[in-house]
Amino acid sequence: MNQTPPSGPLAKFSAFSQFCARVWALSAPYFRSEEKWKARLLLIAIVLLNLGTVYMAVQFNDWYRVFYDALQNKDQTVFWQQMGRFSYLAFGAIIIAVYKFYLTQLLQMRWRAWMTRDYLRRWLSHRAFYKMELGRYTAAANANESPDNPDQRIQEDVHSFTTATISLSMGLLNAAVTLVSFVGILWALSGSFGFTLGGSSYAIPGFMVWAALAYCVVGSMLAHYIGRPLIKLNFLQQRYEANFRHHMVRVREYSESIALDNGETVERGQLDGRFTTVLANYLNLIRANKKLIWFQSFFGQAAVIFPFLVAAPRFFSGAIQLGELIQISQAFGKVQDSLSWFVDNYDTLASWRATTDRLTSFEDSMVAQTQDNESLVTTPSNALESTGLKLALPTGAVLLADTSLKAHTGDHILLKGPSGSGKSTLFRAFAGIWPFASGSIAKPGNAMFIPQRPYFPNGSLRDALAYPEPASAYSDDALRQALEEALLPDLAARLDQEDAWSQKLSGGEQQRLAIARVLLKKPMWIFADEATSALDETAEKTLYERLLALVKASGGAIISIAHRPNVAAFHDRQWTLEKQPAGSNALYSLTASQLPQGGAAHA
Repeated sequence: MNQTPPSGPLAKFSAFSQFCARVWALSAPYFRSEEKWKARLLLIAIVLLNLGTVYMAVQFNDWYRVFYDALQNKDQTVFWQQMGRFSYLAFGAIIIAVYKFYLTQLLQMRWRAWMTRDYLRRWLSHRAFYKMELGRYTAAANANESPDNPDQRIQEDVHSFTTATISLSMGLLNAAVTLVSFVGILWALSGSFGFTLGGSSYAIPGFMVWAALAYCVVGSMLAHYIGRPLIKLNFLQQRYEANFRHHMVRVREYSESIALDNGETVERGQLDGRFTTVLANYLNLIRANKKLIWFQSFFGQAAVIFPFLVAAPRFFSGAIQLGELIQISQAFGKVQDSLSWFVDNYDTLASWRATTDRLTSFEDSMVAQTQDNESLVTTPSNALESTGLKLALPTGAVLLADTSLKAHTGDHILLKGPSGSGKSTLFRAFAGIWPFASGSIAKPGNAMFIPQRPYFPNGSLRDALAYPEPASAYSDDALRQALEEALLPDLAARLDQEDAWSQKLSGGEQQRLAIARVLLKKPMWIFADEATSALDETAEKTLYERLLALVKASGGAIISIAHRPNVAAFHDRQWTLEKQPAGSNALYSLTASQLPQGGAAHA
């Protein structure tokens, strides 16, 4: 039987409980980690300092009473006594404030550092970063819910979450303890409020407490009603800002291509459109905040004068002295501040909730990727062999179905097919990184892949060449020899130069540097995806001859993807992806054939 979802107050309580559970799920791992004792001790110290802050506030409240009574009575002796008392109270409050700030910042920093490193470790484990990017384009992915901009999640949202969580939790603790501490003081000072109704006399004990409670309950309800749109607006603002920033990064990354295509106008238009979205949402955010600030300002200003208005009749009647009036005002202010914590922090709470929601979606996505049971089984082997291989696109379309193939040592295989037929996807399956694959693949362990767009980390050239291994694993002579064999002799003298090599080098130089990396590491098997597409025929011939010589010497094989017909001369076998008729169980099928002339002659 279908259950009716909760509504009204029950739905709000359920949503609040779920939010608290999300905050706990994000927070608890740090306080259970290898740093748990340091984290817990810092947290306990901060809690004690917050309690000390409340204790000092109670002492100051009593000081106000005695001090102002001394002024009213013109008692010079008590006046100077209270000045001395104020000195040590102020000194104690200063020490507490300084160490509360220091330890709070220290806990925030340590928590952020641990959480950031934990997210980086998990994001870069089990290829979660790669699968999450692919997951954004699946047919089932919801663009409004799929985690985007993981860089923002890790760099910005973790910082915002740890800061807001500690600040708000300590603020709530402070408010609760302050309320408990001052409500008794206010109750005792406010006396009873007497009135006559229907010929009967009534008295309300501690009426100032009830007045503060009513004042703040009404204020909290109005603040929630006025500020509720801020939650969604803050969430959207972070997304739009990140999308705008990401687009600018892409313009910088592809600056040369955009310049060659004269695409500045298009990019400016797209950036202007994204920035217009940022501004439009920000304007809505400003308007929503303006409404909330209108209310908060009115609420706060009215709270200043409210206790004086209520207590003034007792003061003018002589029931209380000036010191007690001031003490009532101070105690009422503390109770009102405590009860108004929700009102005063509504905008911060809205931003905190938006940050928590973003981190939760990021966390859920990472967990889903690392726990995903891939149906592609890979086993080590001296040859490459697939059985029952099925490849699909992120959209769900099947590229290949029930495909079996085999490559032996000594093979030089050319993989051909129309653009978009899944050649690179097949390579990804060979590497074991394609999540939309099933079947089994036996593959050699000592293999290297040369992708269409090789990656080079920013830094020294030796680091870019040795990546992902440390450059110290190779001698300078080995690094220089690899560069010279890859037709990059000019770079051999620049091993220690630091630069953004992906932007510094031309497309052809990047391809040669990727091949230099292969020549340096000397794998047995090489998978080359358009590895020489940006080179002239002479350079292509020279480099393929050296790659073939490498795999021949190591007893391996080479499998290449290429569209240029002259590349076939370096291979003796061909795998061809052929388009299947409509209604077939896959878009393409793979056939193997022998090339009329092989690359053995070039080796």
